[in-house]
Amino acid sequence: MEKDPPERRQTRYASRPSRLVHSTPFYYGWVIVAIGATGGIMTNPGQTPGFSAFLNHFIADLGLSRSVVSTLYTAATLTASLFLPWVGRLFDRHGSRFMICLFSLLLGLACIYMSLVRNAVMLFFGFVILRQFGQGSLTLASKNVINLWWVLRRGRIMGIVGVIGALLSGLFPYLANTLIDQYGWRWTYVILGGILLGIMLPLGWIFTRDRPEDHGLLPDGAGETDEAEGADGGVAPNTDPAPQDESAPSDEESAPSSRTASANPLEINWTLAQAKRTPAFWVTCGAMSCVAMLNTGLYFHIFSVFEDGGLSSSAAATVFVPIAATSAAFQLISGLVITRVHPRFLLATSLLMECVVLVSAAHLTSVTHAYAFGIFWGAQSGIEMLVMAVVFANYY
Repeated sequence: MEKDPPERRQTRYASRPSRLVHSTPFYYGWVIVAIGATGGIMTNPGQTPGFSAFLNHFIADLGLSRSVVSTLYTAATLTASLFLPWVGRLFDRHGSRFMICLFSLLLGLACIYMSLVRNAVMLFFGFVILRQFGQGSLTLASKNVINLWWVLRRGRIMGIVGVIGALLSGLFPYLANTLIDQYGWRWTYVILGGILLGIMLPLGWIFTRDRPEDHGLLPDGAGETDEAEGADGGVAPNTDPAPQDESAPSDEESAPSSRTASANPLEINWTLAQAKRTPAFWVTCGAMSCVAMLNTGLYFHIFSVFEDGGLSSSAAATVFVPIAATSAAFQLISGLVITRVHPRFLLATSLLMECVVLVSAAHLTSVTHAYAFGIFWGAQSGIEMLVMAVVFANYY
């Protein structure tokens, strides 16, 4: 049966007056970049490096073994992932502003809930909601809102966001440890919840706007200036997204409208059903899932991995610094490179580097090895996170 080609969506969005958007002296997409970057940073309580600072306290205070906590975390991560397709549909239906605010609220409440955990069942539920609203939902919403406001410069913008996120996220385990030493792990979760409710929630409501077309603008600021044309030395990322030639529209169908031809080639937007028919969708999902799963396990047990190699827990804590630094650098580099090469090459590079990381983790015998390991792992993570941020937006 012949497949339906992906539709080229040319919906004319009704322009909504927004004093904030139109009074901003520069393209409002830069404000969205700041909000998206802040949202990504605020997900740290639900990220694996963030959990690593609390792991030993869960074990000691709740009377659980490391293997039990690890099993609960794995099961919770898998459970939380089941809801992500539903989250994506909610994002499409309600828009980025509502979803960023909702997930900031829920993640803040999840952090406060963690301060009340008393047993394995409560810990499992806490893991589920932190992973769901932090690592999953708020991360998804923060990245997607940036992708809606940027097309031609998408790779470069996501590289910049990645640099900011990697540097600040790399400090999170240290900051969490400091708070735990001063206030205890339960009050630390209350503080983190207060930050989300008191900072991210109002920022999301005040400054987030769903898409530029809603305000009479085009992505990259093309509605105000023609500078977006060739901004990264290339073309719009997914003017030819399909790895499946038979399902791509013809040249005549893919001609951009006069409204956007000079400044912003119109993107081809695939529906979920259309994307799922392509082998590239499943190969990319499988590759990214494997890397995410392996890195999650390594992050979660990094302290015990170092201890098995005869290194101290303080060495494990300090290795997050080179990881963060090199991750930031390679996200920026990858953001520039991905506008000139196909994303599959960077994805393959990330997979090969992950193999080296896993083998190296079993042979950490000195501080020098640990820092070299952190530098290489950070480079791999930087490439991986950049690819994960843009590959589906570029393809589909």
